[in-house]
Amino acid sequence: IGEWTLPGAHFPLEMARDADVGSNSLLTYQISSNPSLSLEMRESPDGSSQPELVLERALDREKQSSFELVLTAMDGGHPARSGTVQIRVNVTDLNDNPPMFSKSVYEARVAENLSAGSLVLRVQATDADTGSNGRVFYSFGNVPDAVRGFFAVDSESGEVRTTGLLDFEEKSRHSFSLEARDGGGLTAHCKVHIDIIDENDNAPVITILLLSSPMPEDAPIGTVVALLKVRDRDSGENGLVSCELSGEAPLSIVASPEGSYKVLVLMKALDREEAAFHELVLTASDGGDPVRTGTARIRVTVVDANDNAPVFSQAEYTVRVPEDLPVGSVLIIVTATDADEGLNGYIKYD
Repeated sequence: IGEWTLPGAHFPLEMARDADVGSNSLLTYQISSNPSLSLEMRESPDGSSQPELVLERALDREKQSSFELVLTAMDGGHPARSGTVQIRVNVTDLNDNPPMFSKSVYEARVAENLSAGSLVLRVQATDADTGSNGRVFYSFGNVPDAVRGFFAVDSESGEVRTTGLLDFEEKSRHSFSLEARDGGGLTAHCKVHIDIIDENDNAPVITILLLSSPMPEDAPIGTVVALLKVRDRDSGENGLVSCELSGEAPLSIVASPEGSYKVLVLMKALDREEAAFHELVLTASDGGDPVRTGTARIRVTVVDANDNAPVFSQAEYTVRVPEDLPVGSVLIIVTATDADEGLNGYIKYD
């Protein structure tokens, strides 16, 4: 801290992290007593609290060139757990200007299919000091390890580039902090928000939740034959799905009120004697460009109902026999057929 720094100046400190959640992760800070420095908390836009050292009175390097402080972070659990870090404050005659970012918040929008190593944005901080005290280096602030798996910042240029493949469906927005540090150790922080733009990289998926097969041929019109779930992980037009049926089948698609479910219902009576089974293909197409599709094959077997009477081969039989024909002689053989199957097609004569 420069000895000419005016009282009331704030110096952001590194935030503590707690792997717990809820009240167990709520952090409070306290610092060892010092007449020249105190501790204040600044609320960030994301709701977190940033500890800052506040200069209470002007410093004089010739009287005292450094201070040793202990910063303690305590969580809200019962019992409370704490962590400490030692802070050494050096008083300098020269580096009395911290870096300053051109913006407090940087924002960018990039496509999810951006290749690794692509430029996302560039942050910039300036320092009014000269020499090494005015040279600024950039780094990540207090960020989760997952952020470093997607992005990297160039320490000299401030360029933020991708290091891994982005996925809108996994995370549609990345937010993190960056730090600018000059050669004298003064720092500044900014926020970065990167919104991921959805690409049509997912095809619709059809899941058969219910299939009534075999289906009796005397099932009434409107009977539900199948219940299907259609899902596309993309968003907007890329995730808007339409369905159509192909194949010879007396079925129709009815959308459910929820939108993601499709119901196949009978539109006309079945006839096993005409078709013992029906095969059809359901195709789901999204609204992306290019269009992506998903298909599901459905086979419905028709079960026979006793809806056909036996039919004789002739409507009338005429036979002439001699009067002396012995008792028990065969006069004629009649035949009848039944289009049904199984027991429904078994014929008895009397």
